[in-house]
Amino acid sequence: MENLKKTVLYDAHIKQNAKIIEFAGWVMPVEYEGLTIEHDAVRNNAGLFDVSHMGEIEVTGSDSLYYVQRLITNDAEGLEDNQVIYSLMCYHEGGVVDDLLVYKFNKEKFLLVINAANIEKDFEWMLLNKGNYDVSIKNISSTISEVALQGPKAQEILQGLTNYNLDNIKFFYFSDEVEICGKKCIVSRTGYTGEDGFEIYTSNENIEKIWNCILNEGKDYGLKPAGLGCRDTLRFEACLPLYGNEISQDITPLEAGLGYFVKLDKKDFIGKEALINQKREGLKRKLVGFEMLDKGIPRHGYDVLVDDKKIGFVTTGYLSPTLKKCIGLAMVDINYSNLGCEFNIAIRNKTAKAKVISKKFYEKKYKK
Repeated sequence: MENLKKTVLYDAHIKQNAKIIEFAGWVMPVEYEGLTIEHDAVRNNAGLFDVSHMGEIEVTGSDSLYYVQRLITNDAEGLEDNQVIYSLMCYHEGGVVDDLLVYKFNKEKFLLVINAANIEKDFEWMLLNKGNYDVSIKNISSTISEVALQGPKAQEILQGLTNYNLDNIKFFYFSDEVEICGKKCIVSRTGYTGEDGFEIYTSNENIEKIWNCILNEGKDYGLKPAGLGCRDTLRFEACLPLYGNEISQDITPLEAGLGYFVKLDKKDFIGKEALINQKREGLKRKLVGFEMLDKGIPRHGYDVLVDDKKIGFVTTGYLSPTLKKCIGLAMVDINYSNLGCEFNIAIRNKTAKAKVISKKFYEKKYKK
């Protein structure tokens, strides 16, 4: 792990006896006390995640809004100042460059938050498509640290550390005027767990104090530090996509069931023509939820079979900590995507029967 990157909080994780793994070129905590313990803490109380490995790209200049509009599938035109939207960036062929959060400060300043594994690729893509827009595009990822406080008690915990009234931050909005433990932060009511919560951005030198303050404040609320392990199970139960699993260069947003975030009536964006054609011609495959009928845990990459014929592949699968049953997401032939449809999952050298169910595995608890 010598050549891998570390977040500023690496030593803090070691002090917490975190189990460390390699992830997207970083060394990151996968768990502290255990995946299920941390997962349950987020669902019932709160969890604190180090997500400083995420990327941040700052876009400024008089054409910032028009440039961002061209770059993303969602519509930034109607955004209010201090509002956030989820979107995708697509290749011209319709596949996904990345999914991201778009923070609008004003029409001449945006912050794009991207996936850790894609920082360099995304930044190159943004520069490549700068065109004649009057914008400055800066990769500020190395100067920013981020933690995510998620769970039903997140606001109560964080409110104890700031004079800013967190009720003023609505779902998918943010403020850059929040001081936590006396340190200036950007705080948004966003997250990746299906629970209410906040994502907190600050300069590197502030993050350890904020991390420790939140953990200390949350002791009486059942707060636990949480690793990448439960980050994945939580987002999966809430049916939130992971780049490289549910979306990729080879999987379009429409195939992944993310059409809501693709505004085909928008004037223009990269990939629009390809996605219009795909919709017109009809999808040939589709992301579905499924439940195992036989014993076995489905894993990413496992084949989906009907009569020994491959009709798709598992994108994510787990024994759900919340639902206590084996469920998954799979990209399958459109002919086998209806609710109740049965197929087999190739698990090692055996096949196990599964049934298509709704992807709404878990009712999201966002505070709107």
